[in-house]
Amino acid sequence: MHPFSIRQHIVDRVVARRGRYHLHDRLPARKTAFVVIDMQPTFVAPGSPAEVPESRSIVGNINRLAAGVRAKGGLVIWVTHANQKVGDGSDWSSFYDHFVAADVRARTIDANAPRAPRESLWHELQVEEGDVHVSKNRYSALAHGSSGLERVLRSAGITTLLIAGTKTNICCESTGRDAMMLDFFPVMVPDCLAALSDEEHRAALETFIQNFGDVYESAEVIERLD
Repeated sequence: MHPFSIRQHIVDRVVARRGRYHLHDRLPARKTAFVVIDMQPTFVAPGSPAEVPESRSIVGNINRLAAGVRAKGGLVIWVTHANQKVGDGSDWSSFYDHFVAADVRARTIDANAPRAPRESLWHELQVEEGDVHVSKNRYSALAHGSSGLERVLRSAGITTLLIAGTKTNICCESTGRDAMMLDFFPVMVPDCLAALSDEEHRAALETFIQNFGDVYESAEVIERLD
C-alpha cells in the first residue's frame, strides 16, 4: 500500500479556496456506490502485461470497504476493462497501436479480451450477490460510450461514488473527474488505490482534492456513511 498524506501547503490551498478541507462531513449510504476499477489479472497478477505491483496490497482494504458499504445499504460496483478483438487489433487501436510496445501488444489485447464477470476479477476479491458488474473499453468508465456505468448509477439513485482500484492516476482518476463533470460527488479512497509509484499516487490525489472531489481513507468513509 502506498504511504500517503496530502502535503500541508495543498491542505492550506484547499481551505483558503473553499473555506473547509472536506466537502461533506457525512455521506448518504443508500445513495453511495463503491466503484472498484480494473482489479483484474491484466493489472494485478505478477508478470502480467500491464502489472501494477502495488495493486495486490490493496485487495484486503477493498474487501473490507466493500463489506462495510454493503452493510450500510450502499452498492458495490466492479468495473473491469475489456476491448473487443477486431482482426489483428482491437476496438481501441489508437491506444494499442501507439501506447503499447509491439512485443507485448498481442499479449495485452488478449489479456483484455471480454470475459464473464467472475472470471474478469482478481481471484482474491470478495464478490457478493447483489453487486453490479460493468465492463468499460476506455480509461474512464464514464466517458461517452465507454460503459453502462452512468445508467446504472442514475437508475439506482446514486449520488456519491467511492473510487478504488488501479491505476490511481489513470482509470481511477479519469472516472472520478468525469463523475464530477456529470454532477456526481466522487471520493477517491487512497488506501484502496494503487499506481506505479508513490509520487504518481500522491500527485493524482492532491490534484483531485483541489478540483474534483474528496479524498478519504477507507476507515474515514465507513465513519461518515449515514
